[in-house]
Amino acid sequence: MRAVVFPGQGAQGRGMGRELFDAHPELVEEASNVLGYSVRELCLDDPEGRLGRTEYTQPALYVVGALAYRRRREEGGAEPDFLAGHSLGEYCALHAGGAFDFATGLRLVQRRGALMAQARGGGMVAVVGTDQESLRALLEDGGFAGVTIANDNTPDQQVVSGDTGTVDALVPHLESRGVRCVRLNVSGAFHSPLMRQAQQDFARYMEGFTLRPPRIPVIANATARPYPADDPARLLIEQVVRPVRWTESVRYLLDQGVTEFVELGGRVVGRLIERIRAAPRPAPVSRSRSHSRSRSLSRTPATALGSALFRRRLGVRYAYLVGGMYRGITSPEMVVRLGRGGMLGFLGTGGLSLPEVERGVKAIQRDLGEGQPYGVNVLADHDDPRAERGLVELLMRHDVRVIEASAFTRISEALVLYRARGLRRGADGTPVCDHRVVAKVSRPEVARAFLAPAPEPVLDRLRRANELTDEQVELARQVPMSHDLTVEADSGGHTDGGVATAMMPAMQALRRQAQEEHGYAEPICLGLAGGLGTPSAVAAALMLGADYVLTGSINQCTVESAMSDVVKDILQDADIHDTAYAPAGDMFEMGAKVQVLRKGVFFPTRANKLFSLYSHHDGLEELPAKTRSLLERTYFHRSLDQVWDEVREYLRSQGRETDIAQAESHPKQKMALVFRWYFFHTTRIALEGDPHDKVNYQVHTGPALGAFNHWARDTEFASWRNRHVDRIGLRLLEDAADWIDSTYRRWQEPAA
Repeated sequence: MRAVVFPGQGAQGRGMGRELFDAHPELVEEASNVLGYSVRELCLDDPEGRLGRTEYTQPALYVVGALAYRRRREEGGAEPDFLAGHSLGEYCALHAGGAFDFATGLRLVQRRGALMAQARGGGMVAVVGTDQESLRALLEDGGFAGVTIANDNTPDQQVVSGDTGTVDALVPHLESRGVRCVRLNVSGAFHSPLMRQAQQDFARYMEGFTLRPPRIPVIANATARPYPADDPARLLIEQVVRPVRWTESVRYLLDQGVTEFVELGGRVVGRLIERIRAAPRPAPVSRSRSHSRSRSLSRTPATALGSALFRRRLGVRYAYLVGGMYRGITSPEMVVRLGRGGMLGFLGTGGLSLPEVERGVKAIQRDLGEGQPYGVNVLADHDDPRAERGLVELLMRHDVRVIEASAFTRISEALVLYRARGLRRGADGTPVCDHRVVAKVSRPEVARAFLAPAPEPVLDRLRRANELTDEQVELARQVPMSHDLTVEADSGGHTDGGVATAMMPAMQALRRQAQEEHGYAEPICLGLAGGLGTPSAVAAALMLGADYVLTGSINQCTVESAMSDVVKDILQDADIHDTAYAPAGDMFEMGAKVQVLRKGVFFPTRANKLFSLYSHHDGLEELPAKTRSLLERTYFHRSLDQVWDEVREYLRSQGRETDIAQAESHPKQKMALVFRWYFFHTTRIALEGDPHDKVNYQVHTGPALGAFNHWARDTEFASWRNRHVDRIGLRLLEDAADWIDSTYRRWQEPAA
């Protein structure tokens, strides 16, 4: 089998493409018209010395690569079995595979090159003669957690990206340890999360283009696997911030039976391929390397913390979960990073449309390897059960095996359908659960419901509708709704203000009762969430008997979080007391509370004011004129009538005409919907980082983040730009293990 490959930036040189331009004058002219300058002059003569600049290099390489492939085919070269390209070269591969025409590809490359050239504040270092595992160890030991291995070129050649200050310090650190490295002449930290702004701008640009599925398999840099048939644009957008997994890509092609590699447009990646082919395949190694400055050889490993049953059941290496935060703050990138690190994250789906959720799920499934853990959050929808049902059906279609059920006050039909559809009978006749529900609870009555089997009336209703089989109903009577119950103490987001030391013993008693009453074959595990921002807090949770821990607030102030950078900058400096309680927008009328940021914003005060007005008035018309004017001027920045128009249009788009009719005939209900708009709006502007309305930002967070900030001050996590979710999780667990070990040793010391 044969693969055609294309080089990326670094393959350029004066005179390149000389033999191609005369053979394809019409394409050369088209390229010059698109670019606004002579591509022939740039490549052959480069009179102004621009060929080495990113915004010119990338279009030039694309043109030469595309023309080289066309000449090969015109000269009778066989169509390859696979295509691949290194970074920029991936565009040549996609063009060759039929994903877009010549001019479209050139426009995309021109925009990409311009955006990457504008990147500032970052740099890259090439590291030679060191394998990736050894390099990671060197980075971790030196406290360089903020850098990304951006290019895995060969087993002994890597390129790392990071902010300028970190990269400046990295070179002498590596050189002092005898590692060969060289600072690259680039202005940005390419293929790293620091390119997120360029990625976002490129994504907006790509909205004007439609990409076709490649007709020849094209290996993606970001996944080292072929581009999927659906939504190839998304993976190309992600390439801007994702590492180039070239070694894995070549090894994938070798595993598929490729024996011949043909490089077009340069002589760079061919040499890399030969080095990859010649290098031995490494045996699997453990990645539980210590981040702590002081380690004991006899210390408890982080992999031993929590319940071994839980770790096996959820397919995780560590008993550590990350909760799903609203509107995708727990992003696909975050979930993938956790999964690769042996931890489980839940994609945040609250407030997202079904197409947005579907894209996120597909991205996770595409980027994680077989058996790497992930989950998806299912937030109770008290207003529209149909939407909740639609989400669950989507997750079942995509074979999502683990969900996090949060904000539920009762067991819904959608949850029962998900749980029961995943049941089958094992060889010994006992139930096998292919669908796992990790329930988040803060009240005993809700815990009891999840610790019990599915409600009989709901099972009967689903069976009569032929949505469950008789066997599924029978098996559902033998298992709890959730084998894994997360006890949520006072935290960011929805909270009942519970205290962990009071809640855990009570929930453990409920677990014993449920186990004895129903005689479940499979034990129930209890986790703890809320207030976990330091190793000592994690250790305390485990010593209370938690089988696993779940963190929340600390993760939205990380590189992988989808929260805006401006909010991350605020959160990074938040203290323990910089939070307040406010009404929950999705449960506004019920009086439910969330814990939110109060530092530098007016949202908590204004949200509580809205609930007070709702409690004391029966409709918008009853509001005093002065109060109404204040709301329109400072809260909503538009009239209340305009807000209602927007709400009505949204409800109509969701097929909720009945809700519109009820609201227009019940002023109190209309008031609630109008006030709810404020909660949606304030979340959106925080996520977008709207610089003009910071005082109205709604940011769910708890004191755990302030505690984390205190602990992180003297570590590599002081800046959120160095905070990666998997490294935070591992550091918390490893230091928690040390804390537990030292505590036990202290207890065992004889009294003086």
